Amino acid sequence: MDFDLVIRDGNVVTATEEVFCDIGIKRGRIAAIGDKLPKGEREIDADGNYVFPGGIDSHTHIEQLSSSGIMCADDFYTGTVSAAHGGTTTVISFAAQHKGDSLPKVLTDYHSLAKEKAVIDYSFHLIISDPTEAVLKDELPELIRNGYTSFKVYMTYDALRLDDYQMLDVFSVARREGALTMVHAENHDLIRWLTDRLLEHGATKPKFHAVSHPRLAESEATSRAISLAEFLDAPCLIVHVSAEEGMEAIQRAQRRGLKVYAETCPQYLFLTAEDLDQEDMAGAMCCCSPPPRDKAAQEAMWRGLADGTFQVFSSDHAPYRFDESGKLAQGEDTPFNKIANGVPGLEVRMPLLFSEGVLKDRIDLHRFVELTSTRAAKLYGMFPRKGSISIGADADLVIWDANKEVTIAWENLHDNVGYTPYEGKKIRGWPLQVFSRGRLVVDNGELQVEKGSGEFIPREKPSSAEPLGRTSPEAELIRRSGFDDLW
Repeated sequence: MDFDLVIRDGNVVTATEEVFCDIGIKRGRIAAIGDKLPKGEREIDADGNYVFPGGIDSHTHIEQLSSSGIMCADDFYTGTVSAAHGGTTTVISFAAQHKGDSLPKVLTDYHSLAKEKAVIDYSFHLIISDPTEAVLKDELPELIRNGYTSFKVYMTYDALRLDDYQMLDVFSVARREGALTMVHAENHDLIRWLTDRLLEHGATKPKFHAVSHPRLAESEATSRAISLAEFLDAPCLIVHVSAEEGMEAIQRAQRRGLKVYAETCPQYLFLTAEDLDQEDMAGAMCCCSPPPRDKAAQEAMWRGLADGTFQVFSSDHAPYRFDESGKLAQGEDTPFNKIANGVPGLEVRMPLLFSEGVLKDRIDLHRFVELTSTRAAKLYGMFPRKGSISIGADADLVIWDANKEVTIAWENLHDNVGYTPYEGKKIRGWPLQVFSRGRLVVDNGELQVEKGSGEFIPREKPSSAEPLGRTSPEAELIRRSGFDDLW
């Protein structure tokens, strides 16, 4: 067989196996895996370094207008360039519906932006903030059937949040059509009540953002979201879990066999609430929701990554510049509740987890691959095309130098944010070469591809979204009464 590219002598690691071998690539797909493969048109020596499946960052906000009218710092060029330099070859970003928006129009707009700029492959989750009758009956079902098989709902933020009635409507559509609902779980009224009282007492600094979003707001909303999903037998995924209390609610559901999935992010492993308490508003750089907690919460998140509570490790890359175009919309006196919520993390997601997880024996190599690539592909309907090193899969690969020492500094990163909350952190492990569909995208820190060369990836209905078939006593009574189509 003739190969376009052969990657030789790599220590190939998947979510289940580790094999020293060659990988033959033809027309962008993996065509052969084995020893001493025939010569390819092009050859790259992995020199015994790890070869991982390309990373999948399944929670990113790129070129997205926030609900408060602030545009993200990264567009689909800078965002995907940054992702690629960190070993990520596919991003799933959000196409955000604001009140009054048509979902098809929202997607058309995001597609036009990404098609012109992305350098790696991409897909979209929807954000549902206005579940009108037209959205629920026509737009959303049609989009799910066309490959947009996941969407996010918010339980907080005035312009985005759904009440429980609306949540049930959305879960009902997701169950019927085979989609996965992602939930930002925080109790809106508890946050609003605390925020009002803090502001009344002149407590406006960034550090009070962490105070205004207590762990109980997260754990209560997590439990409530799980209960609503369970009632309708609708799988769900709780995003950006920050604290043990919310994690325990997820674990209880998982022990009961419910299809409840979960995600955590770098900010909950490497930042704490103390990082919000810095001079000259610098703490605003670390404001996100839920906020970072404390060292004990960090250790709880590591346990959840190791024991399988969390299926995915995503960046929740929500990039805002540290100026009046982003974080400080009202200048140096911006109160904590008006600071743009979110932190950057696309490029450093995989290196941070490798250095602090694998090299410090918190997780093994297979779990690293599962968390950064394979499980996201499975959860969101892209496996085995993405997230695997197997015959027929896209040749999305990362040659990884486990010994390369890096001191994180924004000047060496490739996003457009202007800072990193991990500035000065010393880590070990970084990509040498990154391939997307067999194309060499990054070679020793140098971009090799053109703007707009990424491709949109439509997704299948994932098995993760299939109902369990369990019914509550009330649902069974309704069924026996002849109302099978009530939801």
